[in-house]
Amino acid sequence: MPEAGHTGEQQAKPAPGPFSVMAKPAGSRCNLACGYCYYLKAERPDQARMTDELLERFVRQYIEASGGPEVGFVWHGGEPTLAGLDFYRRAVELQSRYLPEGWRCWNNLQTNGILLDDEWCAFLEGARFDVGLSIDGTESLHDRYRKDLGGKGTYPAVSDAVRRLRAHGIRPDLLCAVTADAAKEPLEVYRALRELDTGWIQFIPIVRKGADGGLTPDSVTGEGYGDFLCAAFDEWALHDLGRLDVQLFAETARVWAGGGAGLCWMAPTCGRALIVEMDGGVYACDHYVDAEHRIGDIAASHLGELADSQAQRRFGEAKRRRLPARCRRCEWLAACGGGCPKDRFAASREGKHNLNILCNGLSRFYAHARPAMEEIIRRTGRGQSPAAIMDALRARELAKWRSVGRTIPAPVGAAKRPRLAAGRTARCNGKQ
Repeated sequence: MPEAGHTGEQQAKPAPGPFSVMAKPAGSRCNLACGYCYYLKAERPDQARMTDELLERFVRQYIEASGGPEVGFVWHGGEPTLAGLDFYRRAVELQSRYLPEGWRCWNNLQTNGILLDDEWCAFLEGARFDVGLSIDGTESLHDRYRKDLGGKGTYPAVSDAVRRLRAHGIRPDLLCAVTADAAKEPLEVYRALRELDTGWIQFIPIVRKGADGGLTPDSVTGEGYGDFLCAAFDEWALHDLGRLDVQLFAETARVWAGGGAGLCWMAPTCGRALIVEMDGGVYACDHYVDAEHRIGDIAASHLGELADSQAQRRFGEAKRRRLPARCRRCEWLAACGGGCPKDRFAASREGKHNLNILCNGLSRFYAHARPAMEEIIRRTGRGQSPAAIMDALRARELAKWRSVGRTIPAPVGAAKRPRLAAGRTARCNGKQ
């Protein structure tokens, strides 16, 4: 390993606590024009990508600031594949150069999948990249918002990318945006994603604040999101344990089993998930890439120092400090954490617009899911198989509804026995 100070900079000590970074090597540039994207109106410079000099500086500083022995690189956008395949080949070379002996790193590429041909997939397989791929359930829902620059739907290209990745041994995480429209079709969305058979789904609520201070028409309401999650949870718990995982369900189970929140919006504080832009600028959060929340740049300061700067600590602590009284008394606070600060613009009882706009929906989901989730946690702790746990849950549901003549609908493809899938850990917050 070359000396970390070979560029003339002083090597920084590791940051005092774990932090993650999403790098945007192509900035906010994208080859799609998704209707709900929060970067649609962002400035998109002509520069094609992060320079090789900045890439090396970023890789070196991030490894230096990490406590090790594992370092996670998340490549985000816009559309990160616009940086080009050679960019990532170079990134992997630099990671190998600067990793201390005995350390390892993993890479996660969050993409719309449009450019993923066989050459891309072969590289991602060989370099052992994880892939998060945006696909919004059914073809009709996906194409309603996720259009190319010519206004055409992209579902065929994206679903082909899923199959191509799987042919190369990569099972991508499916990142599904839950819009107002998607919330009306929870089982259709869930089942369409399940049929792609990748093993992991993230449901990302679209929450955008309109000029009038309320939700935009494409945004999901709290009630709509809650109904969506309840329907998806029932389908998952009764039919798909061990076959696939859903990020929110897995993270909720982690908290209720006594662990810490793995998602920033569920944690008591935030500020440990930074953004590095293509020009080297460092920002407090992906949802706050603006002048107010620019905390520095890696050309002038070390990334580890910026992660632990006073400005970043204040940003992170503000989440807890500004928590409404209703949240402080809420039985679901440990699982919710008050939600993402960007979503806190509903009116609270104190007359302030500081309550999570999704509060009612999340509360409904937690209340609905808790009995089954606790049984899943308990039976899993006893070593029971997913099939046995689902049998027990279905028996309980049948007993519950027998008096009114209701039966549990069989899932699509129920003839296949669910297989036990290796669990994945949530490494990032997903993207819209």
